[in-house]
Amino acid sequence: MKHVFVFVIQELAGNGTEELDLGGKVVVPGFIDSHVHLLYAGLQMARVKLQGVNRKDEFVRKIKESVRYAKEDSWILGGGWNNDLWGGELPLASWIDDITPYNPVWLYRMDGHMGLANSVALKLSGISNLTKDPEGGTIVRTVDGEPTGLLTDSARKLLLPYIPEDTVSERREALLKASSLALMRGVTTVVDFGRYYPGASAELSWKDFSDVYQWADASEKMIIRVCLFFPMETWSRLHELIEEKGRAVSQWIYLGGVKAFADGSLGSNSALFYEPYANEPHNYGLQVTESEILSNMTMASDKSGLQVAMHAIGDKANDLILDIYESVVSTNGIRDRRFRIEHAQHFAPGAAARFGRQGIVASVQPLHLLDDADSATKKLGMDRAQKESFLFRSLLASNALLAFGSDWPVADINPLGSIRTAMKRIPPAWDDAWIPSECLTLNDALKAHTISAASACFLDNDLGSLSPGKLADFVILSTDSWDDFAAEGSASIEATYVSGVRAYP
Repeated sequence: MKHVFVFVIQELAGNGTEELDLGGKVVVPGFIDSHVHLLYAGLQMARVKLQGVNRKDEFVRKIKESVRYAKEDSWILGGGWNNDLWGGELPLASWIDDITPYNPVWLYRMDGHMGLANSVALKLSGISNLTKDPEGGTIVRTVDGEPTGLLTDSARKLLLPYIPEDTVSERREALLKASSLALMRGVTTVVDFGRYYPGASAELSWKDFSDVYQWADASEKMIIRVCLFFPMETWSRLHELIEEKGRAVSQWIYLGGVKAFADGSLGSNSALFYEPYANEPHNYGLQVTESEILSNMTMASDKSGLQVAMHAIGDKANDLILDIYESVVSTNGIRDRRFRIEHAQHFAPGAAARFGRQGIVASVQPLHLLDDADSATKKLGMDRAQKESFLFRSLLASNALLAFGSDWPVADINPLGSIRTAMKRIPPAWDDAWIPSECLTLNDALKAHTISAASACFLDNDLGSLSPGKLADFVILSTDSWDDFAAEGSASIEATYVSGVRAYP
């Protein structure tokens, strides 16, 4: 088969064609990461990094180290912490108040749906025991009603406006840093959902588009392709922009669609479920946006021809969005719309089959499986966790379109790691796979990071496969054995090419 493939490629060569001798190394299409927050990831590269911290004293030490180099009154920002790594206890403002008496602090949890503020930040933003929880969010409190410093989902909007806005130069540098790292990982295209999350200003995504992406495009500084999604409440603005420019702003920037939130996250106990959390028997999670609002915005966005993506993690949230999508199709009529559900982590019985029947894109992140395996068992109980979590093969069996991503910076941008995880499904410290019947083959996992990911954002005519007429984005892997790759999923990136030009290293 290898020799036939080479013969076909040679037939396409013409005058001026550059020929590369790869010594038999495996070549694949440039990876597409179907869900990132690109500028946010780039900004976090220069902030406090708490990923992988597994002890309270190490958490505190990292904050103390940051304060040493901070000016008085300046914000200490960063995050990536995961309380499950140190036993589950949630951090408190009191952990760090003594070492941050003159600096407000905001540190996001790894899933991005919860953050920790110190007492200086709480006071600055006016959050007290008298402050009411906003719709779709929670101020975590002590038994006496005092804020602990933790803010979940929409409650973050009480604090975020007090954090100074990143400068234009910082955001532009963040794009360049994040794009360079993406190329190192073999990623040539990302679907960017912006710096938009429950509680954030919808205007952020639009500022990044005008101040950063358009600047980079005009300055010839774009080095990866981006497909941009915008907050759903701004759907009419995006519709007007697409009417003016079309979906392809350039060969680097594509206008994708709009996104909204149904629920929070499993790690923050705010994903929306039919049954309560096993460790919080009165908590069913949060519905971040009211059903009527979600339905009306989806109906209007779809009627204007926009692609719609919805964040849904819990089983009830996924059913809610599937119901809304079904209703919109019934009202607006049949067309190729490729509705997306972002994350699609936990399902009630029959939900996976509905994805295929309704033609829904399941935009999933395999690396979240590694983070959630232990916590899902604790939060949902063994029976629920083993039946409804990360059902990749079930989705494919239903003929759903499966698109892989990372949710960077929530998880690392690492397609090869994502592919291997989908094939093996073995979390850290586990001996066996989590729901082994849901393991994928290499071919299925590779498609989810290439051609299926391209189809999921209407870019399959230009990207996603090594085909005549498509853009020449491809990756050279370290392995020269497809059989070994298929068996173990192990390889590294040797080189990344974009538009036929070597972009890394």
